[in-house]
Amino acid sequence: MRNGDGLRVVLWVAGCGHCCKNCQNPVTWDPDGGLAFDDAAKEEIFEQLEKSYISGITFSGGDPLHPANSAGVRKLMEEIREKFPGKTIWLYTGDSWEDILNYPVMKYVDVLVDGEFHEEEKDVKLLWKGSANQRVIDVQKSLAQADPRKPVLHCGDYAESYEPVEKPEHVCGCCD
Repeated sequence: MRNGDGLRVVLWVAGCGHCCKNCQNPVTWDPDGGLAFDDAAKEEIFEQLEKSYISGITFSGGDPLHPANSAGVRKLMEEIREKFPGKTIWLYTGDSWEDILNYPVMKYVDVLVDGEFHEEEKDVKLLWKGSANQRVIDVQKSLAQADPRKPVLHCGDYAESYEPVEKPEHVCGCCD
């Protein structure tokens, strides 16, 4: 329930190049870590998605858009959209919307939580994200605009008043 609207299935993938300081899941950084995703795992996801009280699926990790994951994630999203058109698809990534809005996988994503986790902007009161720099974006509304580079927020709570925190020069926001 903390990974998007409603009760959701969550697929955590292995592989992330962002390596955010104090990441909640550093064990998922290694693309060779975790369990192999096989037909049994896919069937388990589909069985859960068949339940009427499940709102949809969230892809998290690691990073679903990491090169080790992107092709498989896109194929799975395509299957889910075909089999379960009423279920929503959420995606968490350390990449920014502006860099990925043209990725083919975005046509399957309903809500995107973008941006690296910034420890200095952490706020446990935020909905569906860990730090204030991250955005919860309505992907389909954003893509439908004349200029999709300016995202439409799924929840417009505090983003209008957000001001980035100044970081020391030697800190990039990700790896130490």
